[in-house]
Amino acid sequence: MGRPPTDPTDLSVDDLGAALREVVEFVDTAGWGQPPMLFALVPTAVLAASQPGLIDPEDDSALSPVAQEPLPASAHGAGAEIERVLATTTWPSAVAGAALIQEIVVLPPEADGTEDVAAAATHPDRRSARLIVGALRTGTTLGLLRLRPDDADGADGADDGNIELLTRHDLAADLRAALAHTFDESD
Repeated sequence: MGRPPTDPTDLSVDDLGAALREVVEFVDTAGWGQPPMLFALVPTAVLAASQPGLIDPEDDSALSPVAQEPLPASAHGAGAEIERVLATTTWPSAVAGAALIQEIVVLPPEADGTEDVAAAATHPDRRSARLIVGALRTGTTLGLLRLRPDDADGADGADDGNIELLTRHDLAADLRAALAHTFDESD
């Protein structure tokens, strides 16, 4: 068991990916239909030193996600509320990163150009998914996608606990950048 890093500059994209997986597993326990959630990513060693009762002594993860209050619904939609929250969020120095998870609708490639939300929500080949983005204070970002399992895989989209996460280099690039900007130093 290695000792997790306490210096944010020692964190890797793999450390960020492991923390994002932990966020997905946490949100999955509540099922689908959850509001968007924001998480602070705190070095596990820092959290263990300041709040020893919160961390398992055997936990050797580099980052521990700390759930923030779920994002409130907005009359203008979840996207507008996420933009507002990210534009006004700053983090204390102990926070090495942040993660945002939200449910989205994914359309097949042949539906490209369907930008109307109502049309996307009723498209016959739509899939529900969870989009999770993370950013480290150092500027490293990552986007992951978890497709909702088909109802045939279990009741109400439940699955066997085996979580498959997908990524692409350009996945949610604007959202990853907005999350990274929450670490910008203000004048």
